[in-house]
Amino acid sequence: MSWFDFDWVDAFSDHAFGGNGCAVVHGGAILPEDICTAYVRETSLVECTFTGPSDVADIRVRYFLASKEIPFAGHPTIATVAAMRSRGLFEGDALTLETGAGIVTIHLQGDEIEMTQVAPQFGDLVPADLVATAINLPEDAIISPPQFVSTGLPFCVTVLRDHDALREATLNVGALPKIAAKAGYSGSDMAEPFLVTLKGATEAGDTFSRLLMAPPSPPEDPFTGSATGAMAAYLWKYGLMPKDSFIAEQGHDLGRPGQAVVTRVGPADAMTGIKVAGRGHVLMRGEVDLPV
Repeated sequence: MSWFDFDWVDAFSDHAFGGNGCAVVHGGAILPEDICTAYVRETSLVECTFTGPSDVADIRVRYFLASKEIPFAGHPTIATVAAMRSRGLFEGDALTLETGAGIVTIHLQGDEIEMTQVAPQFGDLVPADLVATAINLPEDAIISPPQFVSTGLPFCVTVLRDHDALREATLNVGALPKIAAKAGYSGSDMAEPFLVTLKGATEAGDTFSRLLMAPPSPPEDPFTGSATGAMAAYLWKYGLMPKDSFIAEQGHDLGRPGQAVVTRVGPADAMTGIKVAGRGHVLMRGEVDLPV
């Protein structure tokens, strides 16, 4: 057993109990997967990160759900940088992270932490009727063809007609394997649709989103930074977002309002990256004893 420093950070929020929580275990990248996933389950958070030294970037970051390791995640990236900054673990206003999805560049502007996600990859289209069944809505609630998009982690981006449809959606876990199969995944891996409407939760926002999640994760993600990047790429590709930079909102109906500024890198038909920026609030810190 070994003691590791950790910080619990509310990401995409500038205050306690907003946005999405993430525990950052400093130096924990050496830990085996089963310990990392068990730690996520212990926290009841959606994701946690474990950091370590890197030969190709300023730091290595590993990302874990309650069930497995994933290559990248958005709100844990914001949380990791906020935690490192609060401990004085780097200097200056820029750093690079080694992730399973490649090198992620970070820029800091005051309290804003901006990550540049990798160039979007557009995967398979998914029949709207399959997605409608998976979220227990009529097919006409979906106003644009659902499609898998990744800026580091794939999501089935699904545009809904209005907030009523967004709030009425519930997850039919049994329907997820058919969606996953369209993208070449097995089971229900990464098949939960990322739901978005073209109106903010507040007057400041341009979009309002939800991500319903299958067990063993919590039933809903308060704010999903990686999916926000994928969603933005989808909206720009199909001409659904006229702005080059916009405000994405999520989590308000959970009592955990989160907000990100999303900016396109390159033209809409040849994007080279997606910038997603937000703040992080360190809620608590301490030490955790974990078996190495």
